[in-house]
Amino acid sequence: MRIRKIEAIPVRYDMDYEIWDSLSCFSARQAILVKITTDEGVTGYGESAYFGGPLDICKTIIDKELAPFFIGKDPFMNEGIWHAAYTSCVKNGRRGAVVAALSGLDIAVWDIKGKACGQPVYKLLGGQRSRVEAYASAGFYAEGKDEAALADEMCKHRDAGFASMKMKVAYYGRETDLRRVLAVREALGSAVPLAIDANNNWNLCTAKWFVDHLCDANIAFVEEPLGIENIADSAELCRYSTIPIAGYEQETTKYGFAALIQNRAIHIVQPDVIWVGGFTEAKKVAAMAEAACMPCYPHSFSTGLCLAANLQLMATLPTGLLEMDRNPNPLRDDLIRGEIAIDKHSMVTMPDKPGLGVEVDEQVIARFRIDR
Repeated sequence: MRIRKIEAIPVRYDMDYEIWDSLSCFSARQAILVKITTDEGVTGYGESAYFGGPLDICKTIIDKELAPFFIGKDPFMNEGIWHAAYTSCVKNGRRGAVVAALSGLDIAVWDIKGKACGQPVYKLLGGQRSRVEAYASAGFYAEGKDEAALADEMCKHRDAGFASMKMKVAYYGRETDLRRVLAVREALGSAVPLAIDANNNWNLCTAKWFVDHLCDANIAFVEEPLGIENIADSAELCRYSTIPIAGYEQETTKYGFAALIQNRAIHIVQPDVIWVGGFTEAKKVAAMAEAACMPCYPHSFSTGLCLAANLQLMATLPTGLLEMDRNPNPLRDDLIRGEIAIDKHSMVTMPDKPGLGVEVDEQVIARFRIDR
């Protein structure tokens, strides 16, 4: 079997309203999907994180820089393909867009491997679980969403079956954001684990202030409190905080996560398969986390392919929660025909289809594709 064709497909869903976190405001959900076809007719899908730049950048890197390393290659030699692509691009792509682009290609290759073997990816990687607990990722800022509206939103996710959830912080000042968190905590009740996500927008003093004020509020974890490069302060915060510190979704490759893990700059390791380097690299990051006795909770906030890929990784880990974005997005739900959903106990049962475990709806791709 040989890789014959690679397509990088830009898609966009325009939302009816804007939402924002501490740093980014958006009214559309965009993505770069990757489709790889082999000479035996087996097709694999992946997704490359484009976050932080135009879609064209990621697409161009795939089309012009990375595709030649994959065309004509045996997909079962994925370690060699990944290494050749990464080392050849290291001068311009040790981090950022090149690794993100490489992630989508690698995911699609693993999808092909699973389909060729008739097995889901998590079993090829060495599965540990057939069911994974999920949490609701929500609570974004939006026009007119006051504390009462925010609390009502989070309660709806609880009532839909989620046993735990996460909300955004760090856009307003300390006191306002603290009131928002406490309003949600009161509405949910003290028994429901609640995580908060600062999206890198606090300094060390502010982060310490928040963990002090929330130490008795059953906060499951604080996600990305500081800037991604600020490893020294992150390590100090981890030593100081009684609330687990999670991060950093923006980090890529085993080399990047090694610095966070070795310096104890996080308590919970959060790679994203579509960002970190694909399955080939994510499984190594997860192994480093396990060796350091740290839980691994992959980040997942994009299309259904992103969700499916990170779910497959989760099933190879002994513990951890799956992030499930709850903002309306047909590129997440309709793209994979709603095949990933929680039961009444907040659990996702692993799909039994081969590869990523989901069937991609080509009509949804055609509907939201923006390069034609």
